[in-house]
Amino acid sequence: MTDALIRFAPARAAAPDRLQRFVPQAGRDYAARRNYDLGRDGHTGVSTLSPYLRARLITETEVLHATLGHHSPEAAEKFIQEVFWRTYWKGWLEMRPTVWHQYKSALKRALNDVQTQAGLRDRWAAAYAGQTEIECFNAWAQELVDTGYLHNHARMWFASIWIFTLRLPWELGADFFLRHLLDGDPASNTLGWRWVAGIQTPGKTYLARTSNISKFTEGRFAPKWQLAGEAVAVPGSPVPPASALPEMRRFDPAKRTALVLHDEDMSPSYLFEAGVRPVATAILCARSHLSPLEVAPHVTAFADAALGDMTDRYASRLGSVSQTAATPDELMAWIATTGADQIITPYAPVGPVADLFGAISNMPDAPDLVQLRRPYDGAAWPHASHGFFRFKKEIPALLDHMRAKMTL
Repeated sequence: MTDALIRFAPARAAAPDRLQRFVPQAGRDYAARRNYDLGRDGHTGVSTLSPYLRARLITETEVLHATLGHHSPEAAEKFIQEVFWRTYWKGWLEMRPTVWHQYKSALKRALNDVQTQAGLRDRWAAAYAGQTEIECFNAWAQELVDTGYLHNHARMWFASIWIFTLRLPWELGADFFLRHLLDGDPASNTLGWRWVAGIQTPGKTYLARTSNISKFTEGRFAPKWQLAGEAVAVPGSPVPPASALPEMRRFDPAKRTALVLHDEDMSPSYLFEAGVRPVATAILCARSHLSPLEVAPHVTAFADAALGDMTDRYASRLGSVSQTAATPDELMAWIATTGADQIITPYAPVGPVADLFGAISNMPDAPDLVQLRRPYDGAAWPHASHGFFRFKKEIPALLDHMRAKMTL
């Protein structure tokens, strides 16, 4: 078993255990220590729940309920905001899906440039291997490859150095993260890199500074004279206006139903509570489609094992179960075997699974595929139409709504 899977056991049971250990620290302790990156064995100031939230082995509402069971909203404000940042990024990208497709097109161009420009190829290879002249950058690159995780502050420093010091295309750095992070998410990752580069908030960049790195690594690193002294915004396409979220269709419980479960949401109990009773279920993992390059084995292994754990937990509700590849032809072939009148699936946010469903919808004889969105997402995502600080004003109302009405 890899170091990544030892640190982050790919099973539902590991998530609430980790949450319960962290919750007592989710208040003022978190606010005081959340920015400190003390190395791969020193991430005690943060929850390290992100791989589980990414796969929804544990849900945001579970984390928020547990936090508010120990702290007031005021005491846990910073941690609550951090949970909602992930929600905000998801909603923002749902209303601007072209940004994901722009990123994928730009990444292909950057990878083509790597093949034809020797200088770029050498700089990219050195950064990827953690063989630059910047010790902290090299350490973070190695930690990422070994463990599938980086502290959020280190991600910001790493991205800034990648873009402004090493002068590498931000899309190549975003791809490096997606191929190795256990919590690699198309929304948070893509938009976070765009923010550092000065594209997400036009003209506003993030510059890694020696003083900041030295302070928040408690002197482990102090890259004097090695970092860029300025961060000029990278050119990018204008931020597109927000479009309306797709309307959710109703499903007919009387119809013969097949279910598709995927690696974007591994807590499907809300489907069964809504009345979904499948005769057959397909399990698919699309993590290998996060990049045109090979995704790190621990990324796909984590998702595959977690999907297996989910299948075991819900076996009595799934009907006959089949594994299927995350390709349109494979999924269509499975659908044909079920005799189903409708296909139900947890809502797939922008990313590889959504790309797959989009491809299927354009095929001849496309099935009637109904995606069911979680109440939490349905309540929060519409407020991600502008910047986070406008979204943040809605958090108290969202918490009240969650506590009063939402299921896990």
